[in-house]
Amino acid sequence: MQKFSALILAAAVSSAGPAHAVWSAESDPHLPVNRVTATTFEVIEKRGAGAQDIWCAAARFAEDVLGKQRGRLYVAKARGPAQTAPGAKGVLFTIDTPANASKSYSVSVNVEGQGLLLAHARQFCWNYVLELED
Repeated sequence: MQKFSALILAAAVSSAGPAHAVWSAESDPHLPVNRVTATTFEVIEKRGAGAQDIWCAAARFAEDVLGKQRGRLYVAKARGPAQTAPGAKGVLFTIDTPANASKSYSVSVNVEGQGLLLAHARQFCWNYVLELED
């Protein structure tokens, strides 16, 4: 039975045509970002945005508004009630290295002190789409 199932799966996959990755247009989550201090800002979560969308918005703000071109971004206050938008959820970021700073490859907005390289966070602004050719 397992061999038969494997044959059916192989036939279905091969008939779908080859798959290839497409690097599509830049993602634009349109998440509001509010400045708190000269080096701290809050990304407001909306429309089901996930951690990657939030890091993308933080990277864009750090580059476009704060003029930061390299270095790290850090979660200053983990995802929770927003400070700058009553009733909303938000994540407070900083470009200053906090005392509880940690370097990570994990993409979370729930751990204070977690930091990502600006370039790493910026990559979440791009969509990678897997398309099947007919």
